[in-house]
Amino acid sequence: MTQLKCASRTLDLGRVQVMGILNVTPDSFSDGGHLYRASKLSVEQALVHAAAMLSEGASMIDVGGESTRPGAAPVSVQEELDRVIPVIERINAELDVVISVDTSAPEVIREAAAAGAGLINDVRALAREGALEAVAQTDLPVCLMHMQGASPATMQLAPSYQDILAEVKDFLQQQVERCAVAGIARERLVLDPGFGFGKTLEHNLTLLRRMDELNALGLPLLVGTSRKSMIGQALGREVDNRLAGSLATAALAVERGGRIIRVHDVAATVDVVRMTEAVLNGCEQE
Repeated sequence: MTQLKCASRTLDLGRVQVMGILNVTPDSFSDGGHLYRASKLSVEQALVHAAAMLSEGASMIDVGGESTRPGAAPVSVQEELDRVIPVIERINAELDVVISVDTSAPEVIREAAAAGAGLINDVRALAREGALEAVAQTDLPVCLMHMQGASPATMQLAPSYQDILAEVKDFLQQQVERCAVAGIARERLVLDPGFGFGKTLEHNLTLLRRMDELNALGLPLLVGTSRKSMIGQALGREVDNRLAGSLATAALAVERGGRIIRVHDVAATVDVVRMTEAVLNGCEQE
């Protein structure tokens, strides 16, 4: 699958696409609070940030109103709606870019689709009651992510695997089958291995090293390692000093088949992605 239809826009997955992260939360692990507050000013700031990422080469903007860092507290549906819907509406009106909404709530899925979102990005893989049906009704593509544990609040409590690749692969295959039963076509599906979600450092490193095995599922892979604790643990770096490690994981992810790379640092990542593609493909994509 090389074309992903995202509402009125289409993504060419024949080349790797970069997704810029736009958090409108007070407690994101990396940039929490930067754009928080459902106000005219914060919506304007979000638009400026989205435009900057677009100019740096992002083809997707991932808007999130609920922090999913380890131990994060849940937010009400109304609070999440208040955070993300005005931002989605403004970006959709002003910028030519695919808008992804990072949510698990069926109410937010429906409202975001109506506001102009082109993709649903769900770390809970449509596990919340009503989420599967909500996505089926929107006709939007959806990214299904693997997470061990019931929620971000508990996912890092002693994660354990016999064979992490086999278990992640089996989980994602099961979600693909759930979607098929609900009437969500394969052409609408993207898969995320879930780096940092219910995984130790060794689990994450093994998952990245063997990520190419997930290509057997035959669906595009979205990879999000940007600034995550796996980089901090491997390099001994605080969250604001993880760019080099993030770029290394982006290059490895592209080499192993990643088609969408979700990042905070767009410009540097775009260069790494394009250089990696040039090495892998020569000049055939020029």
